[in-house]
Formats: sequence, structure tokens, C-alpha cells
Amino acid sequence: MSDQNSKYKPGQTWVIKIGSSLLTQNGEGLAVGLVSEWVAQIVRLHKAGIQVVIVSSGAVAAGMSRLGMARRPQSLPMLQAAAAVGQMGLVQLYESNFQEYGLQTAQVLLTHEDLRSRERYINARGTLRNLLELGVIPVVNENDTVVTDEIRFGDNDTLAALVVNLIGADTLLLMTDQQGLFDADPRISEAAKLVKTARARDRSLDAMAGEGSLLGRGGMVTKITAARVAARSGANTVIAYGRENKVITRLSAGEVTGTLLLADEAVLDSRKQWLAGLPARGRLVLDTGAVRVLRGEGRSLLAVGVKSVAGVFTRGEMVACIDSEGLEVARGLVNYSHTEAAQIAGHASAEIESILGYAGEKEIIHRDNLVVV
Repeated sequence: MSDQNSKYKPGQTWVIKIGSSLLTQNGEGLAVGLVSEWVAQIVRLHKAGIQVVIVSSGAVAAGMSRLGMARRPQSLPMLQAAAAVGQMGLVQLYESNFQEYGLQTAQVLLTHEDLRSRERYINARGTLRNLLELGVIPVVNENDTVVTDEIRFGDNDTLAALVVNLIGADTLLLMTDQQGLFDADPRISEAAKLVKTARARDRSLDAMAGEGSLLGRGGMVTKITAARVAARSGANTVIAYGRENKVITRLSAGEVTGTLLLADEAVLDSRKQWLAGLPARGRLVLDTGAVRVLRGEGRSLLAVGVKSVAGVFTRGEMVACIDSEGLEVARGLVNYSHTEAAQIAGHASAEIESILGYAGEKEIIHRDNLVVV
């Protein structure tokens, strides 16, 4: 790890994610003044030729405030109702602020299903890119009014990282109510220090992540995960305190006020970026030989290298490949259902036909459908 980020260059395309706790003043209504300040800074970026997509949390929290709810609803239908009410105020707030500067905004609502389909993924990418070319500021949110627990992104940090991949952004700015990532919980340890710069893939970051706020669904864990997803398309991630004075403007000048997580891995091609963003439906636990082959040789995953199978999935769905310590090694589109995969796990490819009664694919996951993480 390093604290040298003074030479950081944020690039010409940004995704800025604004968290619920910032937007809603901890449940007391939308933070109108703060949004006005952020918009003014984004407008300066726009005038400097930097393209910006906003990923905005806050629909549910804003709806809770409008409906007089003291606590976040537990039932999905009530969450969806709160989101529907809150989305109106959220969109109006962004639109009115940007129109003061003569800029148009566009609301883009996404679900995981929109990105599970390769065709819909490409359509979403085309829409966002065309909006940017037209000089429009897209405001993206998960479509909380229609999603279910099974397909929701779960947090807008992940959604923001997927948008980074969609448009090929250079920088992901995650604005939160925390100063950044600390090496220990600053609420407990007085000795906790801010991590100024690190590699997104650094596994020691996982132990530093704490829990999220009352209103938000994501904590530092999701931000680190998002940084790793963004890194797959070559984007660096900054985790910053959203109330910091001129935080966006300062970053545009190369000054990082929070934590900078650098992308130091090879950029994936478009299809592999799409694969990397899909939610995993199950897990395959691999032996050491399979882990070594995937990481070092880029080959397909064979059944003989699988020790066990977890989860429920069908042929063609995304599964995570993990090592014996539970760390994700790769992910890919599986050629067998969970029951079939469990039957052939640990067996040579030549044995698959006798075990299943038909000649299937010799690989559990073909290398063309596999992404090493």
C-alpha cells in the first residue's frame, strides 16, 4: 500500500455514485443544498469535456421520508412502494438543478435482468453512450419498483461498477458518509488510519471493511467489490466523503481526498466484462491443481478439478469458482446444472457420459465463458 496519489489522473469519463445517507440527510428528507453543490461541480467537469454518469441511491430513503416512515420497510412490496414515491422527488431534484445550467438529464432504471442478457447489456451500453454524446447527464438507479430479492443488485456500488464497464469509464467515484477506507474501524479504534492508496485486488483490504450505514445497503465491503469490478475495465476507484469541500472539483485536478483503489490488471474485452458483472447462482469449490491452471494458464475448467458444488443453477448460468479458503478465483457460464455438476465433480471428462448417460461438454466451464478474478 502507498499514500502517494498526487499524480493521479482521473480521465475523461466518470461514474459518480452518491449514497443514500448523503442524499437523504440520514432520513430527514433530500439534501437539496448538497445536491446543488455537487451539480455545480459536475457542470464544471462537463464544461471541461469530461463525461459523467451519476448513479444515485436514495429512492427508498426519500420515499420513506415523504411517507413518514421511521424505519426501512421489511417487505419487498412496501420497499417498492417507497421507491416509487421517492423516485419522483429524486428525479425532480436532479433535473431542476441541471436545468439551471442549461443541461438535460435522463433517468435510466436498470435491473440485473437487463445485464444478464447480452443483447440487453449491449442496448443499455448504446443508450448510455448516446446520451453522453448528446451532452446529457444520465442519472442511473436500480429499478427498485419492480426488482425482487433474487435479481436486485443489492447495492448501488455494484451497479455503479457495472455502469463503469458498460461505458468504459476511467474513474469510479463512490461518494459516501465516510472519509474513505480505514485499516481498522475508526468508531472503535483511535489508531485507525485512512488507507490513501492501494491496489483494488489487494486481498488485505477485505479485513478492513466494516458495516454499512442505517439507510444504505452497502458498506465498505461492497465498495471494495465494486472497485474490483471496475478494475476489470481499467477504471480506478475513489472512495470519498461526499460532504468534503469541492470533493469532485479537487479530484478532477488529481487531488484524492479519500481512498484511491488502483486498477493494475489487464483490461477485459467487452464480452468478458459482461460476464464478470453477472450475479453468481452457485459455487464450485476447486482443488489446488484447478486453481493453479485457471490462474496461471487460462485454460478451461474440467470436472476433475471440482471438489464440491453449492447452490441451485441450470446450464448456462453464472457460477463462482472458489478455492479451499473460500476466495473467488474465477467465474463463468456453467455447462451443467447443479445436480449434474455434483455428479461429475472430481471425475475425468471421459467418464461424464457413463455417469450422466449422455455425452455432454468435456469442460464444466469453457475458457471462452470464464473470467479469472
